[in-house]
Amino acid sequence: MSVTSSCVDAAPHGVVDHRVAVQPSDAVKRSTRAWDGMVAEIVQATRRERLEFHFCGPLHLLAVYDQGVRRDGDTFVEGLPRSKLRDVTRKLTFVPAGHAYHEWHEPCALMRVAYFYFDPARMPAHPETGVAPASLPARLFFEEAALADTALKLSRLIENTDFDSSHYGEALGAVLAHELIRLDAAAPRIEGPAKGGLAAWQQRAVTAYIEDHLAEPITLATLAQLVRLSPYHFSHAFKRSFGLPPHRYHSNRRIERAKLLLAQPVPSVTDIGRIVGYSETSTFTTVFHRTTGITPTVYRRTLA
Repeated sequence: MSVTSSCVDAAPHGVVDHRVAVQPSDAVKRSTRAWDGMVAEIVQATRRERLEFHFCGPLHLLAVYDQGVRRDGDTFVEGLPRSKLRDVTRKLTFVPAGHAYHEWHEPCALMRVAYFYFDPARMPAHPETGVAPASLPARLFFEEAALADTALKLSRLIENTDFDSSHYGEALGAVLAHELIRLDAAAPRIEGPAKGGLAAWQQRAVTAYIEDHLAEPITLATLAQLVRLSPYHFSHAFKRSFGLPPHRYHSNRRIERAKLLLAQPVPSVTDIGRIVGYSETSTFTTVFHRTTGITPTVYRRTLA
């Protein structure tokens, strides 16, 4: 694998030597575990202040944002457009070896992110070719349930200092690496619009905007302008692509975000409603019940 000489001095031997730099360093607590060919760590903010993250090295980097709602910020991965997405909770970012990554956050709450570092020479074989891929594509703020679930198990393992977890950690690390390869193998090589629907770039632009402005009112005209269509044609194309109208999609995304927040003991149901854009708790409860069949309070109890 070729890597950028400006950020790599030598091939990795002990991968633990290459980690994301955080500034200010005393504003976070770091917990790290190392296994054969892989390192995993939890970075937990201890103060609610601006944080900056930088990485460029000979390792693949997978970031899993456990808690990440920011008032302002910017994330860059070399080869991809920048993102100012405000709510990055449960999002994943993949930085291939030799690519630059940096971001800054002005957080609404204490940020928590898990970083996983992989030695490219130890990556598993591609399921189609039988050989390890020479490169993997960069990905910014994507969602993938299998990756996130495995990463969460590893995160818990890092923090369980009483458990002898070397073999289990290696096994989970191997699963995580295989999931990354599987994700690359399953990625569509050709993207096209659904018949009569939005083109792939239009879908990405619209969904990214909605995620970035989840708690705000979004007009049909605003979304249509993003993709250079009239509101009438946009509305029909959006429904053709996603199976529901834009306002319903926006509402569903709010409820999905609320579900993630309800999985935590705090904040309160009222605060969660406000976070996802409902000024009145009664309105939030009504929409949540209409979407899920139960109230937010009952949903939280089922998780407990």
